[in-house]
Amino acid sequence: MVAATPLPDELQVQAARIVSALTEEAARYPGAAGLPQLSELTFTRVTDPGNQLPGYEGRWLNAAAERCGCLTFNSDGSFYAEYDLFCPHPTDARCFVEMVTAWGRADSLRVEVQMIPGLTDA
Repeated sequence: MVAATPLPDELQVQAARIVSALTEEAARYPGAAGLPQLSELTFTRVTDPGNQLPGYEGRWLNAAAERCGCLTFNSDGSFYAEYDLFCPHPTDARCFVEMVTAWGRADSLRVEVQMIPGLTDA
């Protein structure tokens, strides 16, 4: 098992902003499996295989110690995050909310929910 690594201060601030945006979007979907919490992220330092520069990979684990989300800071300054919601859409029975995602760079942040067609009785 790889030991946890603390984030540099500038990335800690950015991580808080990203998790806040994920949580705000996820809160719009009652019945979600949970909401992302910054305190529950465990980071490890990773090496970008393309340029051999350092980055950080954070993971959220559920109660069964299974991965339920991630936040990755790439060596080029970009990031990507996702957090599993797994709940029915609150107003559209045809959709199931799979996860909330965020991506961007320090100066830009985009967040959206990922949906899949729901199962219906035929």
